[in-house]
Amino acid sequence: MITLDPKTTALVLIDLQNGILGRKLEPISAPDLVERGKTLAGRFRAVGALVALVNVAPAMEEPPRRVDEPSTLPKILPEGFIDLAPGLAEPSDLKITKKSWGAFSVPELDLKLRERGVRTIALGGVATQFGVESTARQAWELGYELIIVKDATSSIAPEAHDNSMRRIFPRIARITDSDGLAFSGA
Repeated sequence: MITLDPKTTALVLIDLQNGILGRKLEPISAPDLVERGKTLAGRFRAVGALVALVNVAPAMEEPPRRVDEPSTLPKILPEGFIDLAPGLAEPSDLKITKKSWGAFSVPELDLKLRERGVRTIALGGVATQFGVESTARQAWELGYELIIVKDATSSIAPEAHDNSMRRIFPRIARITDSDGLAFSGA
C-alpha cells in the first residue's frame, strides 16, 4: 500500500480524450480506461487532492520533421478530437492542453502543481510509451515523486506498454494498481 498526502499529491491523467480513445487500446480497453480514470479522479477529489487532466492538440508541422515512423494522425484533426472523455472533468480540475507527448512541455503544469505544493504525482492515461512515459520522464527530471497507476494506463501497442512498465518506470517511479493507493488522514 502506498499512502499519499492529499495536500501534496496530484493525479495527472494523460490524453483521455475522444480522438485518442477511438483507437484500439491494450491491455486495457478505452471504455475501461475511462471508467478507471473517472473512479480514480473521484477518489482524489473526495480527499481534496488535485486532479489534472491533460489532453493533446498536436501541432501539425509544415514541413513535418523527418522520422522513420511518422504519426498516423490526420493532417486536420476531426471535430471533437481534443475533447476530454465525457463525464471525466469536474470544474475543480486543472486542465492542460499540450502540443507534444510530454505534459510538462507546457510550463503551466509545473507552475500550477508547485503553487499548490504538489510533490507527488500519481500518473495514468494513454499511450503508455508516448504521453505517459514522456510525462513521467519530465516529472522525474523536475524532481517529483512518481507513482504509475498501472490499471489506469494503457497503450496502442502491448509490447511497448510492457517495456515501459518493466524497464523504464521502475527506474523513476513506484508502480501500483488503484487499490494500492491510500490517503493519509482519509
